[in-house]
Amino acid sequence: MPTRQPRPRLWLMTDERQGDELWAALAGLPPGAGVIFRHYRTPRAERRRLYEAVRTVARRQRLVLVLAGPARLAAAWRADGAHGRAVRRTSRPLLYTAPAHDLTELRASTRAGADLVFLSPVFATRSHPGDRTLGPTRFGALTRAGAGAGVIALGGMDAARARRLKALGSYGWAAIDALTPDQKRKAVPT
Repeated sequence: MPTRQPRPRLWLMTDERQGDELWAALAGLPPGAGVIFRHYRTPRAERRRLYEAVRTVARRQRLVLVLAGPARLAAAWRADGAHGRAVRRTSRPLLYTAPAHDLTELRASTRAGADLVFLSPVFATRSHPGDRTLGPTRFGALTRAGAGAGVIALGGMDAARARRLKALGSYGWAAIDALTPDQKRKAVPT
């Protein structure tokens, strides 16, 4: 996906704990939404098979599919982008996204050329239980201080929280639980 095209504002992060609910989560995404395919703990051959099945759905639904991992692998797997700390340009145009948890990482990702930076955890999340959260005020301050790339809010996010954070500079939001039907009821309370 050439970076001159619109960047998604809504993102689904994949995770092994979604199980078969992954398909319902993908089905619920509107065209133009993004998917970060992670499944880090899945053995490589199985991860590739699952990725290809997700890619088929993503193409049919006009979703942007980003592979967590090196840009070279994302290009080889025909992803729309690569997600990770190291932004390495390839001959194929890709969307580059990066994770960040503080101002240093946010600025480093922006300097490295990330198109979008996923700043987390904004709120308590099941993905990282007990981790210190940024909260809305700190999220807004970091977003303003690290201005450059679009900032995606991640961690305990849902549509209502996303609307609140937009006023604080959020470009968009990402989630696992809030976008996975069976996981919504298990999400961390506010």
